[in-house]
Amino acid sequence: MLGRSLGEGISASGPNSPFEFVGQTLSGADIAFVNLEAPLTDGGEPANKDFVFRGPPAGAKALADAGLDIVSLANNHMLDYGPTGLADTMSALKAEGIAYAGAGENVHAARAPSVLQKFGIRVAFLAYVSTLSDSVSGFDVSSTQATEDRPGVAWLTPETVAADVAAAKLASDVVVVSMHTGNEYRDAPSALQVAAAHAAIDAGAALVLGSHPHVLQGLETYKGGLIIYSLGNFVFDFDFVDYSFPGLPSALSAMLRVRLTKAGVVKCDLLPLIIGETDGRPRPASGTDADRVLERLRRLSDGSCGLGPSPTP
Repeated sequence: MLGRSLGEGISASGPNSPFEFVGQTLSGADIAFVNLEAPLTDGGEPANKDFVFRGPPAGAKALADAGLDIVSLANNHMLDYGPTGLADTMSALKAEGIAYAGAGENVHAARAPSVLQKFGIRVAFLAYVSTLSDSVSGFDVSSTQATEDRPGVAWLTPETVAADVAAAKLASDVVVVSMHTGNEYRDAPSALQVAAAHAAIDAGAALVLGSHPHVLQGLETYKGGLIIYSLGNFVFDFDFVDYSFPGLPSALSAMLRVRLTKAGVVKCDLLPLIIGETDGRPRPASGTDADRVLERLRRLSDGSCGLGPSPTP
């Protein structure tokens, strides 16, 4: 999840600073994917929301330089600066050769898969969002969903996901689904997270990647597919809400690395990360920080990616 620290880091230290400690890992991947949770724009009008994010269009070059190949635009901040902000973001990404999924000039574009081909394998990416209205402003995030004649994001329902995955399978070998949903700062996935993720796998997806809760949630193997309900944060700073949780769990993160074949996910592992409190940048975790990441994932997961259950005291 890339949030407001992307823009702040670029402004303060240059375009490559947000990914200084993880760029080599990203660029070494055949396909590197993140959720981009801020429009890249200097224009538009800010929405009346609890939190409004944006980064400079130069952020697209930072993503490209870090080795990122595709991003999800389906999240509750992509329309923070309205249709102008979304259009600027898509233009900036296209200029840098970065693919995107989950938003577009209408609902058909927003729900269309973005297909990347590597080593003869066609990998289709779909992305969706469904989050609650803002608690203070009351901003209704569903108002940002794309329609027949309005740009916006792809809205998440199990039925929509199932239909789109089935269609994407006809034009690809492997389908990956990104879902931006769930309850913030909760260990367990919501009923919608589970229903939508299972619907994706049932329809033929191989991998489901979750975001929005701001903390790591568990991994699940389901009918041969792999689900991680929340990958937590990535480039992101912390506010009073984060510090209200003992131990700052939103600083614990991980990169999920998977090996895909036409049969789906055949191998996966996790690289524990810790996000810097002063700069919002992810770093490979070691020592007690790595132990905290892995213990959290063991506690919340079903043994996927080699993570067994937490040892019995």
